[in-house]
Amino acid sequence: MLLVAGLGNPGEKYRHNRHNIGFLIVDDMIKNLNTYKISNQNFQAKTFKYNNTIYLQAQTYMNNSGISIKSVVDYFDIATQNIIVIYDDIDLNFGTIRFKIGGTSAGHNGIKSIDSHIKKSYLKIRVGVGKPDKEVSNYVLSNLSKIELNNIGTIATHISNSIEFYISNYDINMLKSKYTTKELI
Repeated sequence: MLLVAGLGNPGEKYRHNRHNIGFLIVDDMIKNLNTYKISNQNFQAKTFKYNNTIYLQAQTYMNNSGISIKSVVDYFDIATQNIIVIYDDIDLNFGTIRFKIGGTSAGHNGIKSIDSHIKKSYLKIRVGVGKPDKEVSNYVLSNLSKIELNNIGTIATHISNSIEFYISNYDINMLKSKYTTKELI
């Protein structure tokens, strides 16, 4: 079983925020798949299954993402190497995509929460949302521009391709070499 988790905050008011780029990417990834919704209140998440993959959007708010992810990981007994988390990174230009396994949270509260609930050896996909010229929390809770929103599909396709490549060999160095981008758009 594979878990692809996009991080964000639940609710319409956050829907197009920079902090929700993980949610937006998962939405785009599953829009043309024949998924079915998994209903389990213990997950505290929107969860969708397609073949052997579960797509997750935690409904615990960003800072408590680990609670939701741990419940799904435990329920389905998902190996850490099969956990993939997609999230925003303010230190990268919009559309930049980077991959890593382990390491620190770099101050991202959603990743801090996940790291406190499961082993750190899962795949992190960092998606650039641009560098703030204002206070960080206001910036990540601001909406993406129309141009940025129109490019979510391009980013999601690139990430879907990178995930397929990764699960075929689990080689992080090859993944980085082939799929790391400076800016997709």
